[in-house]
Amino acid sequence: MAPEDHEGATSLLQSFERRFLAARALPSFPWQSLEEKLREPSGSELLLAILQKTVKHPVCVQHLPSVKYARCFLSKLIKKHEAVPTEPLDALYEALAEVLMAKESTQCHRSYLLPSGDSVTLSESTAIVSHGTTGLVTWDAALYLAEWAIKNPGAFTDRTVLELGSGAGLTGLAICKACYPSAFIFSDCHGQVLEQLRGNVLLNGFSLELYTPTDPSSPKVTVAKLDWDEVTAAQLSAFQADVVIAAGNVPVAALTQAGTVMSQHTLQSPRSRCGDRCSHCCGMNCPQKTSDEPSLDPATTPRLPSTAGDKQPPCSVRWDRPATQPLVFPGPHPASLPVNNTILGHVYME
Repeated sequence: MAPEDHEGATSLLQSFERRFLAARALPSFPWQSLEEKLREPSGSELLLAILQKTVKHPVCVQHLPSVKYARCFLSKLIKKHEAVPTEPLDALYEALAEVLMAKESTQCHRSYLLPSGDSVTLSESTAIVSHGTTGLVTWDAALYLAEWAIKNPGAFTDRTVLELGSGAGLTGLAICKACYPSAFIFSDCHGQVLEQLRGNVLLNGFSLELYTPTDPSSPKVTVAKLDWDEVTAAQLSAFQADVVIAAGNVPVAALTQAGTVMSQHTLQSPRSRCGDRCSHCCGMNCPQKTSDEPSLDPATTPRLPSTAGDKQPPCSVRWDRPATQPLVFPGPHPASLPVNNTILGHVYME
């Protein structure tokens, strides 16, 4: 295989691996590129490699994906294989037979690969609405904010981070693994969401103990019940957060209140607590379905604009999907930001 062909096959494998582990929509897979590769002599080898990177992936074997999703994926993969004049691959049909005999569960797993080689694995509901809430699944807003955070770890390193409406926990767990905060507070208000959230924190190797972790690189992690419709300034102040984040349909009023409390905390905190900067980071989205696929690959997102002395100006991070790249631009307080059909983020540096 020529070097350029090998590089193309490797890129295709990585694309299938990332999308399958995260259970992304099947139309987002690079099927056309696969069809072209299957016409080459090494097409059967590529299919077997894709099988090992998806359904037979060690992560999937340990943390089972949705049976329905795996069945649909394998059916489409076999259809692409059968469209090419070649010998049948028994391994594909055997894998499909195993999936067809498996029993569908109300819970499934999704895994998101981080640039470090680590991953975030989540147990989620197979239904978008379950137990009267949509908080038991991961929404694209969490992916976009996690993607941005991984590209901008300095906004979180050695800081106490409070997340409003953590849901399944993707954004927070990605930050805990890739951005090295000193402490992270996950929060939500629904009992079933909190139960699943605690399980996902433990699933990813973090402790919920009250004492400081023995591993200095591991943040102190807390899961708190917090209803943003009823939360008080005293409750927010008790968290002593340096950074506040949110991804999803969090009311602007809740973000504004959290920002106000955080600003008061900043003025009262020792300067050594977070160096010469403190930050307020928020993300928001409307429930509208987006057409492009987010990724936790930091190459796809820009860093915050830097200025002299490593200071960073107030700025908003705005995603107008289906734009190809996030935009970073100077912006106002989140209370005055528009919400129409966009995903918004806000980062405020003191």
